[in-house]
Amino acid sequence: MNKKLLTLAVAAAMVAPTAAMAEAILYGKLHVSIDWVDIEGYDSVPVVNPVTGQVTGYVPENYTGWGVNLGGPLKATTGSTHANRIGVKGSEDLGNGLKAIYQVEFGVQLSQESTKGSAVSGANDEIVSMRNSFVGLAGGWGTAFVGRHDTPLKISTGKLDLFADTIADYNFTVGFNDLRVDNAIAYISPDLSGFQLAAAVHAGGAATAGFGENVNADSIAEGYSIAGIYSNGPFYGSLAYESLSNNLFMDSLTSQLGRTFPDGTPRSGYVEDDFTKWRVGLGLLDWNGFTLTGIYEEQSNLPAGQINPMEDPEKLKLWQVQAGYAFGNNMVKGMYGSGNRDGRFDEANNIQEFKDSIEGDYYTWAIAFDHNFSKRTKAYVVYTQVDDDAPQSGWDGFSVGMIHDF
Repeated sequence: MNKKLLTLAVAAAMVAPTAAMAEAILYGKLHVSIDWVDIEGYDSVPVVNPVTGQVTGYVPENYTGWGVNLGGPLKATTGSTHANRIGVKGSEDLGNGLKAIYQVEFGVQLSQESTKGSAVSGANDEIVSMRNSFVGLAGGWGTAFVGRHDTPLKISTGKLDLFADTIADYNFTVGFNDLRVDNAIAYISPDLSGFQLAAAVHAGGAATAGFGENVNADSIAEGYSIAGIYSNGPFYGSLAYESLSNNLFMDSLTSQLGRTFPDGTPRSGYVEDDFTKWRVGLGLLDWNGFTLTGIYEEQSNLPAGQINPMEDPEKLKLWQVQAGYAFGNNMVKGMYGSGNRDGRFDEANNIQEFKDSIEGDYYTWAIAFDHNFSKRTKAYVVYTQVDDDAPQSGWDGFSVGMIHDF
């Protein structure tokens, strides 16, 4: 008798949530690849004086070898990821053309994707992470929501990257700056003859972009992003602007004490200007099998460059063109892009020679072949290269991968 009651109780517990979530949709994307990369200057080996035992310098050390899912040295060098995900989304009809919408999405790792831990034991960091997750309202007036989400600038050219989430993704190769932000308050207009407007603000909440807490990050629009998008048949165009407050790139101690630590020593983490960027995108999408896209972006007052001028310039000018041709279940595609550093560098410590070399352009290119087994499953092979004038900064590699959407 007790066993029967227990069985009924378990069955009821399983059925009840299913009934309550009848409108929910489970979805996801699983993407795996086998990668080979050759990375210049991935690490450095110290040179030790055999007499004094002191380190007298460092010799660059390259990495050439195999990996899986853009992990290890490639992730450390480019921040690459396949963006594997699983989520649930849905809506409720509230009447009078109004509905409530929601989405909860998790990023998942299918293998070792960092150099931390052990690839054998499975130790890893951030095996599960949060992606776009929000609650909002939608109607004839548009859509408004609050939560974690891609910025309008990121959304504005998402359709133009034929190599998205692969080893040749335009963020990893060209250096376009796409963000997903917390504390987002966003609005997307209805489609008006192909035109849409998207806008979002980031509420400060005393948070920073990884620099610790800052009580001065208190505005409802500590960061903001706006984009205008036109999509009608094969024609696509977008224009976007994004600004992140300087408060998001320094902690409270820095903002209160200015340029010094409590002991009076200079503090390099002081950021004076907002990090801004604008982007324009154009595309001819799937026109008789042909796709052609182009993107241009300018980034100004890069926060990393102001914290440590040796790392990044104050401005980046980036562009890329992509082309593809689909035939049957296949597509061949290629891309070429370039970035120009146009900023000042610290001239101390005898870095003039380094300054002269890094102010030149860098370029990147890729070719790929896709085969669609079905509408949800695809295999591909891709090769890409990044050639940089900066010393020990280039890399190249290829991937054989498979993607399944559900």
